[in-house]
Amino acid sequence: MTTFQKIQSYQTFTPPSDWLKIKTIDMHTGGEPLRVILSGLPELKGNSVLEYRRYMKENHDNLRTALMFEPRGHADMYGCILVPPNDEEADFGILFTHNEGYSTMCGHATIAITKLAVELGWIEKIEPITKVVIDAPCGRLESYARIKNGEVESVYFHCVPSFVVGLDYEVEVKGLGKIKYDLAYGGAFYAYVDADKYGIEMTEKNYRQLIEKGMAIKQAVISSNDQIIHPFEPEMSELYGTIFTGKSHCENTDSRNVCIFADGEVDRSPTGSGVSGRMAIHHKRGDLKVGDSMSIESIIGSKFIASVHKTEKYGPFDSVIPQVEGTAHITGQHEFLVDPNDPLKNGFILR
Repeated sequence: MTTFQKIQSYQTFTPPSDWLKIKTIDMHTGGEPLRVILSGLPELKGNSVLEYRRYMKENHDNLRTALMFEPRGHADMYGCILVPPNDEEADFGILFTHNEGYSTMCGHATIAITKLAVELGWIEKIEPITKVVIDAPCGRLESYARIKNGEVESVYFHCVPSFVVGLDYEVEVKGLGKIKYDLAYGGAFYAYVDADKYGIEMTEKNYRQLIEKGMAIKQAVISSNDQIIHPFEPEMSELYGTIFTGKSHCENTDSRNVCIFADGEVDRSPTGSGVSGRMAIHHKRGDLKVGDSMSIESIIGSKFIASVHKTEKYGPFDSVIPQVEGTAHITGQHEFLVDPNDPLKNGFILR
């Protein structure tokens, strides 16, 4: 048998028994990656999604970095871990992972995992709408897959109560001067800045500057604003990122949304939690009423449709329940291997 015939005949590697084997399905929503971790992680201990999140962070964070960082991932990788729900009223729980740690909410992941749950038969497929109930760190999400001819055409979800902390705050940012921003929560806290007003170009070629300016604004807001406080969960009282907003660059779209989050990640999608916060801002300013919607594009032109589903009181805040809709696609399925003797087994990042 020639070498090439051997290559064609033997294409499966059998790892030694002491290697860790982690199975995933990879997806994207509007271009933003999602690595769904299906098996291979140690058992996470706890009685709620927040407790599982805490246990993962304190005991197995090396596996997050192994899967998100190079050489298996990259600086802008994103992932999720499926866990038991908080109670039997939900279908499953979910943890969100990225280059900095564990986020409280992720809309693009919610859209993707809903599609995957239906496509893999975890949830019975019911046409025209299949409902999936998910417990996230920020709370319970109701997600809906639109089914046509047996296929998932799109997914929309109702986010947790989203609210405005304050409008038109001002902060001094090194290299930018005085910047005006809105502070809002859509499952995570963001500082919203009108990019057009400050001449910040929201394009792919301006990628590096968007990261630098977004992170500078984030750090300045963290240092100057003491109102980043969740009304019920102290673990969620942190600023997740900066969202630049402005006019659309595409036809038939209302606005552009570019999110710089975690440790300088750039969301390729319009950011589900980010547009949820925008729904609260637009409702507060009187731009959108209950039932009104708008289309929002990302840095690469992918789109979400967002609307104000309803309003409700949430602690001291007048909140909205946003609805966000988009599409997701499966890109691959993998068995990642962790060689215990690999000096780089826990990953690294170069940006």
